Amino acid sequence: MSILALVKRIFHQMLRDKRALALMMVAPLLVLTLLNYLLAGNAVDPRLGVIDADDKLVERLKDNDIIVLQVEENTKDILLDRDLDGILEFAGEEISLTLTNDQPNAAKALQVKVQQAIAAEKAKEQATNLSTFMETIQSKLPGVPVKMEQVNAPEINTSYLYGNQDTIFFDQLSPILVGFFVFFFVFLISGIALLRERTTGTLERLLATPILRREIVFGYLMGYGLFAVIQTIIVVTYAIKVLDITLVGSFWNVVIINLTLALVALSLGILLSAFANSEFQMMQFIPIAIIPQVFFAGIFPFESMAGWMQVLAKCMPMYYGGSALVGVMYKGLGLSDIRNDLFVLLGFALVFIVLNIVALKKYRKI
Repeated sequence: MSILALVKRIFHQMLRDKRALALMMVAPLLVLTLLNYLLAGNAVDPRLGVIDADDKLVERLKDNDIIVLQVEENTKDILLDRDLDGILEFAGEEISLTLTNDQPNAAKALQVKVQQAIAAEKAKEQATNLSTFMETIQSKLPGVPVKMEQVNAPEINTSYLYGNQDTIFFDQLSPILVGFFVFFFVFLISGIALLRERTTGTLERLLATPILRREIVFGYLMGYGLFAVIQTIIVVTYAIKVLDITLVGSFWNVVIINLTLALVALSLGILLSAFANSEFQMMQFIPIAIIPQVFFAGIFPFESMAGWMQVLAKCMPMYYGGSALVGVMYKGLGLSDIRNDLFVLLGFALVFIVLNIVALKKYRKI
């Protein structure tokens, strides 16, 4: 009977907590829906620039679902300005393939398609030449057997703008994970810490003093922010120095990006804690506010997303954080190249801080 009474009490408690019940039922559906649309996204055909390529080869490349563009020279500026995945150049018998390699899996797939197209075209050309040669010999020397070895397809000299031939998907994923874990734990710790301040009455007593609401917000941001800075430096240092995660750019640029992400997570955690009445309710915000962030941080190709999902992605702080981290750690970009991402992240932080000041108004009694 005591067990049934306990079950009954928990059942009624859950029914009274409408928000917890709704999040428990709706949040999994939301996450599954996002994953369904992300995984069902249309594959984007790679864009390949060609220099002095034969028309027949160009047609064969197009048949392999490659968008082929004629370019003048093989340079980094052309690769980036024209948003190419690679450039295929013919110089006499020498064939060169330069891959952007910003998506290692896609780059390897493009490399295989190019090799298959060139091999097939060369095989067809060799078969035609061999047949013509044998017919000529047979016409001049009838009855004499002729043997000719097939010539192998020429070697393709492959180079990479980012990474190398050993680069794998994790090399691009690891910078995103570093930023996500900083974002996640700062959000969780700051949100729960401020929630305890409120549930224990500390915040209420503080609001009873003449202190301004913005002073409270900035005080909490600076107080918890100090520990967020320490945590961020520890995480980034451990990831790069101990785990040997790929770092092409500046270590301090990585720290700056993660500190900016931590500021956004800190202000968001404090904001959402104002709408939670317990640690359990605070945890319920994770499927809504945190988990979708990782889906749009660069793990899934942005170009393959539906239009509405691309708009949604740009509303996520981790979209800009992931882009900046991959740019510095994997591509070796400088601070000036990622400044737009940092400005947007600071904009998110500013919006959350203003909303924090407004949210505190409902707790002030005087």
